[in-house]
Amino acid sequence: MEKPTAKASIGIQKPASDVFEAIIDPEQMQNYFISKGSARMEVGKEIFWSFPEFEGSYPLTTKEIIPNEKIVFVWDPKSVVTIELQKLSENETLVKVSEHGHENDEKGIQWAIGQTEGWANFLACMKAWLEYRIHLRKGAFDFMKSN
Repeated sequence: MEKPTAKASIGIQKPASDVFEAIIDPEQMQNYFISKGSARMEVGKEIFWSFPEFEGSYPLTTKEIIPNEKIVFVWDPKSVVTIELQKLSENETLVKVSEHGHENDEKGIQWAIGQTEGWANFLACMKAWLEYRIHLRKGAFDFMKSN
């Protein structure tokens, strides 16, 4: 039986090179996704991301990078994330995110649903930042902070 996969995609009105840099560069990613990143994504390197609504930092290891086309990383022992960039025109990029690795059971299905929601939010926030310089995520998840 096939394992569940979280999937989300969106078109962004920016060149693939701009979208790629916005993903691998923690300074840019702080504008739409993380509160802090320890370093740029590089193949084989473990880095840490912190999120404004969660305590601590979360490790990830980049497994593959094809500049302006593909980024693959692992961020928990079971989850492999693939971000694909497809150039539609000089100033338009289709971004596809998929994440898989959990079992095809109730817990795995619930995980995939939650991750799909999270990746859709990631993409919407990235689009808002890259196209309009709006920090859509700012304050959006404050309700999730532990009291």
